[in-house]
Amino acid sequence: MKRNILCRAWRFYADGFARMTWGRGLWLLVLIKLFVMFAILRLFFFTPHMKNMDDARQADYVREQLTHPRQ
Repeated sequence: MKRNILCRAWRFYADGFARMTWGRGLWLLVLIKLFVMFAILRLFFFTPHMKNMDDARQADYVREQLTHPRQ
């Protein structure tokens, strides 16, 4: 019974994605947007502050940021 439900759900979504027309362009837009958000913005705006710190200094830094964040 469960396998039948899972198979039917899989076929439902596979058929839906196979018959998409303009939805494919929207999915492409979503993927490009995610790439920009996570790859490009991270490179330029979110520099790794803790890259050169050892574990103890990283723990202290995180603890300090959680208890007394900059405003």
